[in-house]
Amino acid sequence: MYAGDLCRLRFFKFWRCFRISKIEHQINGEIRDKEIRLISAQGEQLGIMSAREAMRIAEEQDLDLVKIAPQAKPPVCRIMDYGKFKFEQDKREREARKNQRVIEIKEIRMSPGIDVHDFNVKARKALTFLKSGDKVKAVVRFKGRELAHTNIGLDLLKRFAETCAEYSNIEKPPKLEGRHMSMFLSPKAADKSTTK
Repeated sequence: MYAGDLCRLRFFKFWRCFRISKIEHQINGEIRDKEIRLISAQGEQLGIMSAREAMRIAEEQDLDLVKIAPQAKPPVCRIMDYGKFKFEQDKREREARKNQRVIEIKEIRMSPGIDVHDFNVKARKALTFLKSGDKVKAVVRFKGRELAHTNIGLDLLKRFAETCAEYSNIEKPPKLEGRHMSMFLSPKAADKSTTK
């Protein structure tokens, strides 16, 4: 019998052989070590034995043999239901992703000659970003001769920070980089005493 036939036979006999194994762990027939340290499904150490003997014990219990510590001498394998293990691991990762909040940086662009109404619209938009928990990058772009009057842009950013001061803290003060002057605002932490 050829190795390919043996593998196909093992796949049909013990269907969990190659099902999910390529993700991160070696399971069942993929374990080629001569000796391994075996841990039972209940967590008891069963000692050092050959991989073939450990595979036989796992098959008797209708479970998988999973290599959990390949760098150890000898490698450590555990008897478990690998499908159930992967399902629970994926479920934990989904829960962790669901509970985490990604903070985005929203950019507000202005020019030194911005009108009062336009400034108020930009400030209101920044406040909605800050209230939803995102950071705001306020940028003043200088064109041509405006670059000689960077103090106007600095005053504009200071006024912008004062307008948003109720909901934000200045994370990075105004800084000139080439033709842009930028400032970062981060949302204030919510008071725990008011949220009950």
